[in-house]
Amino acid sequence: MKSSRRSVMKAAGGTVAATAFAGLSVPYVHAAEENEIRVALVGCGGRGTGAALNALRTKGPIKLVAMSDVFPDKMEGSHKSISAAMKEAGQESRVDVPKERQFIGFDGYKKAMDCLRPGDVIISATPPAFRWVHFTYAIEKGLNTFMEKPVTVDGPTSKKMFALAEEAKKKNLKVGVGLMCRHCDARGELFKRIKDGEIGDIILMRAYRQHGPVASGFSLPKPNDISELSYQIRRFHSFLWASGGSFSDYLIHNIDECCWMKDAWPVKAQASGGRHYRGDYIDQNFDNYHVEYTFADGSKFMMEGRTISGCEQQFASFAHGSKGSAIISIAGHAPSRARIFKGQNMTKANQVWGYGEEPDPYQLEWDHLVDAIRNDKPYNEAKRGTEASLVTSMGRMAAHTGRPVTYEEMLNCDHEFAPDVDKLVIDGPAPVKAYANGKYPVPQPGILTKREYQA
Repeated sequence: MKSSRRSVMKAAGGTVAATAFAGLSVPYVHAAEENEIRVALVGCGGRGTGAALNALRTKGPIKLVAMSDVFPDKMEGSHKSISAAMKEAGQESRVDVPKERQFIGFDGYKKAMDCLRPGDVIISATPPAFRWVHFTYAIEKGLNTFMEKPVTVDGPTSKKMFALAEEAKKKNLKVGVGLMCRHCDARGELFKRIKDGEIGDIILMRAYRQHGPVASGFSLPKPNDISELSYQIRRFHSFLWASGGSFSDYLIHNIDECCWMKDAWPVKAQASGGRHYRGDYIDQNFDNYHVEYTFADGSKFMMEGRTISGCEQQFASFAHGSKGSAIISIAGHAPSRARIFKGQNMTKANQVWGYGEEPDPYQLEWDHLVDAIRNDKPYNEAKRGTEASLVTSMGRMAAHTGRPVTYEEMLNCDHEFAPDVDKLVIDGPAPVKAYANGKYPVPQPGILTKREYQA
């Protein structure tokens, strides 16, 4: 399987000292007025590092001026990676983050954002549980925002994010969400052709993300030298409260691109899944998921996820219409290799259209966001990003409960994974507790259903 450009980078060793921010001697004006956009990175893992690099590779004056994380090694590794990459590109002046603007701790996001002026940009790339917290403060500060996906993991946080999206819109703030497939030129052209009727009415869509274990499988219990909360944040893919688990974090791209081609969100999901090869693994994920999404017109979308070694691997999305079929993506996120075929056999002989060379969608999403900031164009992906996250959670919940879940049920389910996430402290209690054997609660379809399934 081809690795994403935002796959986790190995952080360099060492520790970064965190000190109070001394303040920047700059007037509080919109970034576009003096043409330099300042950026603060909150969440210094692989995705945050990748997003910062894409931001710094956009056109026009732009500079990274502050960084924040709860782990010093993540901070140092990210800073070194970004600095080295920009130096190699001859743009080392775009990185200006001295030790006094490298903030460690749960309040670091505020200190990092306080280094910015209204109209600058905050990158929120922490585990998604913290997304609404950061977005709230960014709006208060008048900052444009780029946030990684997913942006929510349950119904209550989705409602919060919908409200925040409207507030950002009222303030004319620009908001990007890391569903970069929406910025892919090839997928965009395919969408236009599907809307023009080239494959007829979409009847069925299929998507697959099947590969070996990623980011979540581990068998060792928490070491004694780290707090429970620190442990769970470091392994956030393994915990439902932090990320929605591997389902939400990894399958959202395939789900989003298929819903884009359908130009609709599904109204119901029914699903199955299970833990088959977990052994001593103590995370909360299943090994496989199969979700049948249903749209309002009755058409179906099948999503299959599997993280089992030794099985056939596939990472692709397909659309089947009444007149033809299409490849939405065939080998991961980029390039998509979008194609259209006559009939349902996707063979070279039946191909009637194919896209050529594809620009990098990871870079395009940043080019589009920065262009909107510099030229004051309407730009707010928060609502759509929340819808994609909610639909993804709907499929996950259906699999974890063994019961159908509708869009409205997911949105109005009052179970919130981490209702006090904005009050967490690094040495305090975590939203989920381990059993005496070091293992954590796992979903139990048919036993724990609906509202209590994540308890």
